[in-house]
Amino acid sequence: MQYSKLFSKTLKTAPSSAETVNHKLLVQAGFVRQVMAGVYTYTPLGLRVLNKISQIIREEMNNVGGQEVLMPILHPSALWKQTGAWDKSDVLFKIKSRTGREYALAQSNEETVTPLAKEWIHSKNDLPLSIYHINAKFRDELRSKSGILRGREFLMKDMYSWHENQADFEQYYTKVKAAYMRIFGKLGLTAKATEASGGGFSDKISYEFEVLTDAGEAPILYCSKCDYCVNVDDIKTYKEGDSCPKCSGDKLKAAMASEVGNVFDLGTKYSKAFELTIPNSKGEKIYPIMGCYGIGISRTMGVLVEKFHDERGIIWPESAAPFKVHLVAIAGKNEAVTKQADKVYNELTKAGIEVLYDDRESVMAGAKLADADLIGIPYRAVVSEKTGEQIEVKKRNETEAKLMSLENFLQTLKN
Repeated sequence: MQYSKLFSKTLKTAPSSAETVNHKLLVQAGFVRQVMAGVYTYTPLGLRVLNKISQIIREEMNNVGGQEVLMPILHPSALWKQTGAWDKSDVLFKIKSRTGREYALAQSNEETVTPLAKEWIHSKNDLPLSIYHINAKFRDELRSKSGILRGREFLMKDMYSWHENQADFEQYYTKVKAAYMRIFGKLGLTAKATEASGGGFSDKISYEFEVLTDAGEAPILYCSKCDYCVNVDDIKTYKEGDSCPKCSGDKLKAAMASEVGNVFDLGTKYSKAFELTIPNSKGEKIYPIMGCYGIGISRTMGVLVEKFHDERGIIWPESAAPFKVHLVAIAGKNEAVTKQADKVYNELTKAGIEVLYDDRESVMAGAKLADADLIGIPYRAVVSEKTGEQIEVKKRNETEAKLMSLENFLQTLKN
């Protein structure tokens, strides 16, 4: 993509109202624009990042047997009244139409996915079943802050599964947990599975997937020797300095973290609400066990910025970056340099490399290089009179630049 044709551009300074790193940098670098507190528009750059994260999640959910659907975000109130959430949920957006009918904006999709599954689940032969979708969610937060880490509207992957018994659910949870760890690992994040309460979804223990960050809102205790971690807002059994209850190999440390995913054991709550039953071996009706598995996609994007940045801007991991190469032409009025930069752009594109090409003629070299650092694409490739037939290549997370031929650069990118 030619940067000159990209309508969203960088700002010289971050918005004064922004309190967190992700809010400051995502607006300044041209990835998002705030519509109101907790609601953002994603520009072409921002949407590309969301799509990259979504695709990593989609592949892993498919690998654990999830089947992708697309469910609505506007729900009739009757579904939420049937589960009791209409009166119990304090973050549910409620809408009344001009005809007087009441609706809800989806904060989650148990109320629509359970009737959907009921149509096809008739016996244990239809289980286990896993259904997921990627869609917007809405929550009436009293205070939406921290940029895209806490929104009133946000993008989320939510998957739901049904099982004949508790043991089968536990087995499937283990598979999904491993898939979640792979997802966050591919994004360069180290997530910890923490114990928490089930909130309004379940009276059982739930699991949150937390990433340590100063901008986080969840106080946790964790062990550095094993994977033990607990959210201290809900579970107060232990305190900082206590010996790890799992491995006894270290003392528990306190930290702030951002929740990027969760798993709820819903038990039979929704199966009972919608009379989703199957016969057991004696012909008696039983209610399948249901699980819910969420990942906040837009929140994960914000966490990536919080974790990967420096004083110059964002440092995207390659797996989530909007482009792999930021090509900068420093040509002035030198047509030979422009021609060489165009050649590099065409060759990289032909090789299947995603390139953001800064071809702007009226912008000085320093501003172009500053924009490249701010936007944070993994590879910066400079073509100038000084580089001649070669390319000056620098990785965003490194300090040293090196000259290399186009052929060598292509080989580097493919490796």
